[in-house]
Amino acid sequence: MLLAGVDFSSNPSRKKPITVATGRLVDGCAVLRVDDLVELFTLDAFAGWLQTPGPWLGAYDFPFGLPRRFVDANALGASAAEVIAEVHRRAPTRMAWRALIDAWGNTQPAGARLLHRRTDVASPVGSTSPLQTRYVPVGFMYYEGVARLVASGVSMPGLHVGDDGRVALEGYPRRSAHAIVARRSYKNGDDDDRREAREAIVVALEVGAGGALRLSIGDRTLRASLIADASGDRLDAVLCLMQAAAASRLVRYGLPREIDPVEGWIVAA
Repeated sequence: MLLAGVDFSSNPSRKKPITVATGRLVDGCAVLRVDDLVELFTLDAFAGWLQTPGPWLGAYDFPFGLPRRFVDANALGASAAEVIAEVHRRAPTRMAWRALIDAWGNTQPAGARLLHRRTDVASPVGSTSPLQTRYVPVGFMYYEGVARLVASGVSMPGLHVGDDGRVALEGYPRRSAHAIVARRSYKNGDDDDRREAREAIVVALEVGAGGALRLSIGDRTLRASLIADASGDRLDAVLCLMQAAAASRLVRYGLPREIDPVEGWIVAA
């Protein structure tokens, strides 16, 4: 089965593309071989990639759901597909989506405006609220990403029934990186410390630290690019690929038996 890891951008460009790493399990499923890494410069290109014939399993670095309290307070729906459809009906642009979130947030007490999902706080490495549309705009990533997942007809376990040969899971590469470099920053900088952190992550993945899958990157240029890329996006795509590979070996992909159908669950949580 083809495996994929996707570092997503809600507004992709040549400067900040959507990055897709693909590979397969080999050697009795003990080794993850990275086969390719491609960059997609538009959301249409991403939508096209989602039509890649299966079977494949991918982990995507954006939230698949919204906090239950926000969904219920705004009567957005009872399923992931209903919620994203209603969000786009009420907010036909990203800025309108920000305005909808802000309008609701302004009615809430200070400190309770950017809610988190249960899965966002289910590990020592918390995720940004899916309602955050500034700084790290994961709210926009939800807005653009989930709409295209649903439209493409893929299956989102626990959230949306689709083509069982094309399966999408919510990933979070920082959780995997934290297990290796703790709270050291490895993204958005080319200083020595961040470059060394990226290299430490790559080396740990290759040796299978902690009994995990071992990563195999036959292409030296590709391997070097994971360390050289100051944004960390290429490495994040590979970390998501590792999460997809690990999930592929587990019952129900390692997800809980019950998942809130509007919140979702991060596969690495």
